[in-house]
Amino acid sequence: MLAARLAAAGREVVLLEKERTAHDKVCGEFLSREAVEYLEQLGIRPRELGANSIERVCMHAGRSTTEAKLPFTAMSLSRRVMDEAMLTKAATAGCELRRGMFVERVEAARGGWLVRSRGGESIAAKAVFLATGKHELNGCERVNGVQCDLVGFKMHWGLARTQAEALGEVMRLYLFRGGYGGMSLVEGETANLCFVVKQRRLRELGGWTNLVEAIFDEVPGIRVRLHDAVPRWTKPLAISPIPYGHLARAADGIWRVGDQAVVIPSFTGDGMSIAMHSAALAAGMYLDGRSADEYLRRLKQQLQSGMRFASNLSQMMVTPAGRMAAPAAFSLFPSAMQWIAASTRIPERALLRTQAPGTPACIGPAH
Repeated sequence: MLAARLAAAGREVVLLEKERTAHDKVCGEFLSREAVEYLEQLGIRPRELGANSIERVCMHAGRSTTEAKLPFTAMSLSRRVMDEAMLTKAATAGCELRRGMFVERVEAARGGWLVRSRGGESIAAKAVFLATGKHELNGCERVNGVQCDLVGFKMHWGLARTQAEALGEVMRLYLFRGGYGGMSLVEGETANLCFVVKQRRLRELGGWTNLVEAIFDEVPGIRVRLHDAVPRWTKPLAISPIPYGHLARAADGIWRVGDQAVVIPSFTGDGMSIAMHSAALAAGMYLDGRSADEYLRRLKQQLQSGMRFASNLSQMMVTPAGRMAAPAAFSLFPSAMQWIAASTRIPERALLRTQAPGTPACIGPAH
């Protein structure tokens, strides 16, 4: 997103991508209305890539279930497909894309920065934009978030057609002992199951296999949805630690975007929209001659209220009391899920409605 906008504005941009091909990542793969709009500003239409529409959210805790309509139409699309489309878009916008480039360190140099790769290559740059997600980079470490004791897992499952149709246009949220997660249909007949769990709970159970069985036993709805489903991979993707609640305060001259700037709890479904928004905001402010610190201050002003609320709610959801209280609360107040969804979104007034110079005209959201 950032590279495409800067390159389209006529800047010389080099995008360093660690992997040689787009790949799957630990991610809920949920595209909120804001994320879809930012993609369409670049001329990327998720529906044409096979994205599945999401109209409702259903919460499961044990055998209790509560369902509500989302306050917007969302989509679900695998990162492998979406990331390849975005990398291609950045290249066609004029960005020099270098795949398979493992950056080991970023160092301040006279008049700019020096980026050093594992292969020994060094690149001099006037400005550096750091978008390594939840992964740290030597010399650019982050401070801890407010909830850092979780491990994230993700597995894609191949479904029969009837299973895929049953999952349909619903994002299913699951609360279980020591964690929570979600499942939705991405392109084709593939379900994405992604969840976080406390490190202590994982150690108690002894790993992925026992953890999955324990969760399936605790929340029977997951087992029903994945009956006879086939795992797409031999083992899950995993990531730890996850610095939920992180909000960068000092730039030290480096422009941090995505999870390097903000890590919102995954249950909000707003991670990708915030990543795209931060990239669009950083690109615009850089082109206007503003500083990285000014950018972070503005991003913080826009997001800190929703971040604080989401982080507090996430901490509560992994407690026994929170797990027991949530279904009852949502049953008594059916609009609560819609209110939470609205309260954790990027403020409407902060969204950037215009496309980057030279990119296809913004067609606006398709829903």
